[in-house]
Amino acid sequence: MSTEFTPIFLFLAIAVFTGASMLGLSALLGPRKVTKVKQMPYESGMDPIGDARQRFDVRFYLVAIAFLLFDVELLYLYPWAVSQWAADPAVAAATGAAGAPIAGIAPLFRMMVFWEILVFVTILAAAFAYAWKKGVFEWR
Repeated sequence: MSTEFTPIFLFLAIAVFTGASMLGLSALLGPRKVTKVKQMPYESGMDPIGDARQRFDVRFYLVAIAFLLFDVELLYLYPWAVSQWAADPAVAAATGAAGAPIAGIAPLFRMMVFWEILVFVTILAAAFAYAWKKGVFEWR
């Protein structure tokens, strides 16, 4: 067997051992007393009342979609913010990483990428204004 795969197999062995030991110790040391209360369904700290197939208000879904729109879409800005100025030698020298390899957006394309991100943020702001005007953020 080649030694280049030894760290991978060692990591897998440790992961399997850790998982098996956690399962084994929890089964061995965990409480086993079965009561009526423990067998009851649990819903966010409240006793379940009524049918489990009840309808949700549409506003719940609007809030969920608004969250996905404005929270997850902003994750696209983080890689741009990190890589936008990473290729600048002055920034690398100021942070003490002068010997580090320079990576990021090439200076030739920085302004083009900046304007693309600006268009993205403008569209996101327009969607936010539209949702605000439609009353999506108001819980009646």
